[in-house]
Amino acid sequence: MTSPGQHMAAEIAEQPAVLAGLVARRTEFAEVARVVAQRPPRFALLAARGSSDHAALYAKYLIEVMLGLPAGLVSPSTVTLYGARPDLRDVLLVSVSQSGGSPDLLEFTDTARKQGALTVAVTNTPSSPLHQAAELAVDIGAGTEQAVAATKTYSATLLALYLLVDAARGGDGSAAAGLGELAEQALKAPVQRAIDRYRFVDRIITTGRGYSYATALESALKLAETSYLAARAYSGADLLHGPVAAIDGDTAVLAITGRGRGGSAMHDVLKAVAERGADVLALGSAASEVPAAVRVPVPEVAEELAPVLEVLPVQRLALGLALARGGDPDSPRGLLKVTKTR
Repeated sequence: MTSPGQHMAAEIAEQPAVLAGLVARRTEFAEVARVVAQRPPRFALLAARGSSDHAALYAKYLIEVMLGLPAGLVSPSTVTLYGARPDLRDVLLVSVSQSGGSPDLLEFTDTARKQGALTVAVTNTPSSPLHQAAELAVDIGAGTEQAVAATKTYSATLLALYLLVDAARGGDGSAAAGLGELAEQALKAPVQRAIDRYRFVDRIITTGRGYSYATALESALKLAETSYLAARAYSGADLLHGPVAAIDGDTAVLAITGRGRGGSAMHDVLKAVAERGADVLALGSAASEVPAAVRVPVPEVAEELAPVLEVLPVQRLALGLALARGGDPDSPRGLLKVTKTR
């Protein structure tokens, strides 16, 4: 019989090895990128659900910044529910799914391929229907994940998408070298004070900008599904456009604050939430440089790779909060490992 959170804790700890293994396999991504380069797309679309949707948003930033291509997130229901058949000639579709088993992503990918798109599946299950449906496929190689909450599959998906986009621009993935060792450091970041401080909160706002907006979204999901917190994520820019008015002294704010343009853009956000009396937890490579009640430092890396490391202490925080609140993050109520939507 397993103890609560045993699987999630073990899978969090596996991530340095998983990430190092991905970096070692980076030539595989170059092969996929070579095919994409032979059919240069007008723009890119990304299809995903859940945690994979946050990884897809991260890839959107990568594609637009590093490749100079417009990119967007699809709405699968336009095809699955409404029967749309868009013209996708000269379009790159990247479908992201840890299980590769969601019927709506499979149907959208199959339809997109028939409508002229070059389709790439990024999954953790090479035998999955999605992997087989796409013209090209990438295996993130994270191994079996037993906890319902995605941890190692999420960080591995981020890195796989980075390596794919970097290869597409002619890179060799060298910026990711040593990421396994940095992940070891990130997992040692002190989170117990944050667990003790926030175990009794009822609601939390997560926020970030740029590449780290994906981390804010994934943080809110992890806290909601494991600790049953009322968690809501906002881009730092969107937070200032109205929702900041709902923040007060009873609100906890998890702010992703790394070094780089996205982190710098968070300074005005932190000032605004501080004026509202929020209790701020700053997490990132620049956490020590901003006003906050609690700070969780993360090793510095190139800004476009920061989300791979930022999410690791968040996962430990979610695990710790769930256990402190009497839950079992391995089996959140009402959730299954594979969620099938249409």
